[in-house]
Amino acid sequence: MKKLIPILCFIVVCFSCHDRSEGTYYQYLLVEDYNDAVYASWIGQIIGNTYGLGYEFKYIDEAGPDSFPYGYDFTLEDLRRHDGAFSDDDTDIEYMYLTQMEKHGIEPSYYQLTEAWKGHVKERIWFANRMAVTLMHAGHYPPVTGDKSFNSEWFQIDPQLVNEIWAITAPGMIDYAVAKSEYAARITSDDFGLEPTLHYAAMFSAAFFEKNINELIKIGNKALTPDSRFAHAVEYVRQQHALYPDNWQLARQNVCDKYYVVEDYNRHSWAAVDATLNGALGIMALLYGQGDFQQTLDYACAFGMDADNQAATMCGLLGVVNGFESIPKELMYPLNEVNWEQPFNDSYKMITREGLTDAKISELAARTVRQGERIILAQGGEKVEIGGKLYYKIPLEANFVAPFELNPIPQMSARIGQPFAYPIHTGRGEEVALSVEGELPLGISLTKGQLSGTPEIEGLYHFKIVARHPEEEKSIDVTIRVFSNNKAHTANEIISNSIFNVDDMEQMRDGNPKTSLMGRRQSEQKSPDYYGYKWDELQTVSSLIYNNGKPSEFYGWFTSFDVQFWAVDHWENVNGLSIAPKMNLDNTQWLKPVYQSYTIDFNPIETTAIRVIGIPGGIEKDANNAHLGLEFATSIGELEVY
Repeated sequence: MKKLIPILCFIVVCFSCHDRSEGTYYQYLLVEDYNDAVYASWIGQIIGNTYGLGYEFKYIDEAGPDSFPYGYDFTLEDLRRHDGAFSDDDTDIEYMYLTQMEKHGIEPSYYQLTEAWKGHVKERIWFANRMAVTLMHAGHYPPVTGDKSFNSEWFQIDPQLVNEIWAITAPGMIDYAVAKSEYAARITSDDFGLEPTLHYAAMFSAAFFEKNINELIKIGNKALTPDSRFAHAVEYVRQQHALYPDNWQLARQNVCDKYYVVEDYNRHSWAAVDATLNGALGIMALLYGQGDFQQTLDYACAFGMDADNQAATMCGLLGVVNGFESIPKELMYPLNEVNWEQPFNDSYKMITREGLTDAKISELAARTVRQGERIILAQGGEKVEIGGKLYYKIPLEANFVAPFELNPIPQMSARIGQPFAYPIHTGRGEEVALSVEGELPLGISLTKGQLSGTPEIEGLYHFKIVARHPEEEKSIDVTIRVFSNNKAHTANEIISNSIFNVDDMEQMRDGNPKTSLMGRRQSEQKSPDYYGYKWDELQTVSSLIYNNGKPSEFYGWFTSFDVQFWAVDHWENVNGLSIAPKMNLDNTQWLKPVYQSYTIDFNPIETTAIRVIGIPGGIEKDANNAHLGLEFATSIGELEVY
């Protein structure tokens, strides 16, 4: 009988079985193999991120040289300084998500994840991630924070590099992994900006059983609709690889010609961090690497753009596919002068996320495994012993059900005659009945999961939205303020000491915040910038709505802010000033929103002129832009007067 055990175990490991009594498909995974794959994935992501940082945005218009291996480049000094690995945006958000699963359970809610973002994410944050966290600080909650109507960077790379953990903790449960990854990805992104995340989730989850790279890519595509943007991109990459198996530079150029483009959706931003483009280059690195860790790593760097992200994700995937022993030792022990006993000294220094502690890499892996086990068991799986070895009996058809919740809504401003819309999220779709208690603004209704319509009467409206689930009820208080008669349109003159072109200044009242204006750039942070209006006749004014437009990475914000009115012969500050949401006046770029509208109230005044005024902000540029010098400026999208 003992001689039969290895054969039986092999059959159990390699083939799924059907439990007729439950009608569920299961597959068995050795516990020790799961532990190994998770640890290898953490190591793989750390290698890819650290190695790839030296090539981030290094190759844009052209591919990198054909001189592999590239090596760690400047990050060797960082590894030496930290005496091990260090956090970056490819791994630190996942570490944060791990802590949230430990704190709140395996399926943390949007509210819980939002509180984590606000508490831990204070710097080193870009594009869709940055827009999401600034929206959170303005009172919005997911999925509004990723909604394309609110997050101007919804199409960028961010979600595909911070959500692998949901699939790593759902081995073989592809549908569960994809749905849970989409749930988390909607914190920052929308529409086709989500698609690479879903594709990656399917590959990561499947990789615990499927070891063929080409098959994994097919599985990833099955997670997408056939007409999806990224599914087409993946097929195009596969075609290029088939046409030019020995000319990766030409294949890369063709992919970039097709997807490194400026279109209406990304015209205001930078195409080099586009989700589809970078996702396609990641898939191409997999294809040309064909499972070899070092080659895949170097191709990911050579293909360029936001290269460290593709390197981290694909090396993390290969860790799952091939296990720890497949990872080249020289990549885990890159410093010749130190005597690390474990990869990266088994040390992960937290340098990017406030309130998260340093950790041992082995402990991060073990903690991840514990959450994976909890998910397997919660979904109907088991931990069983077969032939003296422990296996996870994994329910392949597990489904993720989003938590029942009702997203809070900050006080919103609406305008008579202009369309208004705000999504209502419950996580349960048609299972939940939504209703309103109180008076909605005339012209606004609650239909199809959102408040929408065109308001007809000005005023301040308070009401309650109630969500009734068969097992629970939730409610939120909502306030909508409807404005009428924007006095900016009747002003005889636009005034500013920062913008001197009259035609450009008209953009301050054209109704489109995305026609953003950047004020004059000053070499010293001394004189204030102001924007406002003058009228020939007295006006009664008590409110403004200032939209900050699109700041630059290194300047374009106020570090002080006041409202002044013309009092016969001089400018005077208004009394009773209040601003909602709270304005971030720190002289730092990290939590500066884009296209954020601030409702500004003060005691009513009669005047012929009004303006917003403050000291412009600016910071030292990074090494790649230091030659441009330090500059200070403000930006503006719109200034409305009521």
